[in-house]
Amino acid sequence: MRNTARWATTIGLTAAAVCAPLSGAASAAPGGAPSALYAPSALVLTLGHGESAMTVTPERAVTLTCAPGPSGTHPAAAAACGELAEVDGDLQALTVRDGVFCTQQYDPVVVTVDGVWQGQRLSYERTFANECVMNAHGSGVLTF
Repeated sequence: MRNTARWATTIGLTAAAVCAPLSGAASAAPGGAPSALYAPSALVLTLGHGESAMTVTPERAVTLTCAPGPSGTHPAAAAACGELAEVDGDLQALTVRDGVFCTQQYDPVVVTVDGVWQGQRLSYERTFANECVMNAHGSGVLTF
């Protein structure tokens, strides 16, 4: 029984010795400010023709970073970030814009979005009937 108490004491002291400097460094931020000023928001969007992301070869891919500011290879990064902010990163909430009419041609397009939105993992896949229908959803995120 004394061996168990000795090991517990040793492990406790070791943990305290290792963790104490780390906790001091965390509280040493100037003015008690958080260590990060924003939650990361960085996404990779891909597009390919076909039924499923498992069987489609991506034909286009862009990056989109929204924090600290809009950037990336997305052609309308600022508009896309603004639109994502409006729906709180929920791409399912993007609705078809009024006044957009598309043909009934079936030429499936698969869009995937993977990355991080405001510090939370985001993964999205959706198959649209054609590119017109895809572009009609929202105003900027899926137009790349």
